[in-house]
Parts: sequence; C-alpha cells; structure tokens
Amino acid sequence: MHKFLKFLTIGLFSLLVSQSIFAAEHGTAQEAEAMVKKAIAYIKSKGPETAYAEFNNTKGSFTDRDLYIFVIDLNGKDLAHGANAKLIGKDFRTLRDVDNKAFIDDILSVAKSKGKGWVDYKWPNPSTKEIEMKSTYFEKAGDVVVACGIYK
Repeated sequence: MHKFLKFLTIGLFSLLVSQSIFAAEHGTAQEAEAMVKKAIAYIKSKGPETAYAEFNNTKGSFTDRDLYIFVIDLNGKDLAHGANAKLIGKDFRTLRDVDNKAFIDDILSVAKSKGKGWVDYKWPNPSTKEIEMKSTYFEKAGDVVVACGIYK
C-alpha cells in the first residue's frame, strides 16, 4: 500500500508539473484580454501607424509566446498581424477553419453588435503543426477590431 501511495503521489506531482510547464508555454485567456486592452490603449496614445508597426514586430512588446495582436477593419481587411506580416492587406473574411467555419465573419458580427467577445474555431498551431481548438478575444475600437487568440 505504501508503494502505491508513493507511486500515486509521484504521478500526481508529475502531472501538475507538466501542466504548469504547458501553461507557461501558452498564453491564457486573461493574458489575451489584457494584451487586447493594452493594444487599444497603445493605438489611442501613439496612433494607428506607430501602433501597427509595433504589433507587426515579432520581437516587440505585443508578442508573448503564442500570443500576438492582429487588427482588422470592419470589412475584414487585415491591417496588422503580429505573427505573419505577409497577411497584412489580405481579406480575412475568406478565411475558414478546418470545419469551413467563417470565424472572421463571426468576429465581425459580434464586434459590430456587442463591441467585444470570444470566437472559437479550429486552427493550425504553428508550434505543434497540429489542428487545435483556438479561441480569439477581440474588441471593437473605433473602425477596427483588435484581437488576440489562444490555443486551448
């Protein structure tokens, strides 16, 4: 019985350590929301041109592990993207997840009607190369939507 308890204790400890390491590698919902709010404040204080340049900087203050900011206008055009600058200027309304979900349309609809929210979809994780559940937090700020997603 003593060996079983020892094994169980070690197993639980290992599980907790592995989960905390995993969490440290990935952003949380609270961190995504905080980054969006920080980005909106940055746009207001520095102006869009300066802010978008900082958002596009993959080594800048708006990139943290797998968290980054992207900004789209109310028609779905990408204005800034912290993970892939090649996407700037693209129409994101054409994006679909692996289940053909038009998640950008969902983001725009909620942003226009409620001002902020979360949208879930399936998306390739650049770290694992696997399709994973992703959730993006966004807020409407004037005529743009500022967003940051997390992998679940």
